[in-house]
Amino acid sequence: MTKEDYQIKDYNMKIYIYILLVLFCINTYSQNQMKKIINTSNAPAPVGPYNQAILIDGTLYMSGQVALDVESKLMVRGTIEEETEKVMQNIMAILEEVNFTFENVIKTTIFITDMGNFSKINKSYAKFFNEATAPARETVEVSALPLGARIEISVIAKYLD
Repeated sequence: MTKEDYQIKDYNMKIYIYILLVLFCINTYSQNQMKKIINTSNAPAPVGPYNQAILIDGTLYMSGQVALDVESKLMVRGTIEEETEKVMQNIMAILEEVNFTFENVIKTTIFITDMGNFSKINKSYAKFFNEATAPARETVEVSALPLGARIEISVIAKYLD
């Protein structure tokens, strides 16, 4: 073999390595972009055609959670504070499924059936967040919620570097 033959083989090997590297990067990127369905037995199962949460590109989009007890499959029927605490515990179970905490939460939406309960709900809700890093939020009064719930909270959480 001549010196030129070795140079051509070396050049071809570099092209193959480069192609493999590009394919690996594309595969890794596409896997990170894939929609991952999140369901845990530690939070209530969905009551319709939806999932507890979707994780995509490091962001968790959580369906609204109500105060369903996982074991009894019944709504918590106590004070609005107890109902709020149960909702937050259900949210925590889903966050934990993807190794998130309430620190990862960047946005919440609270739906309530009586704005007169706002301050009580706020007090219970606040127990789960650091006030300095609490997420963005809105609270909306609605006429009714699924299963007779008085509160439902949906969450968006993000993987933090």
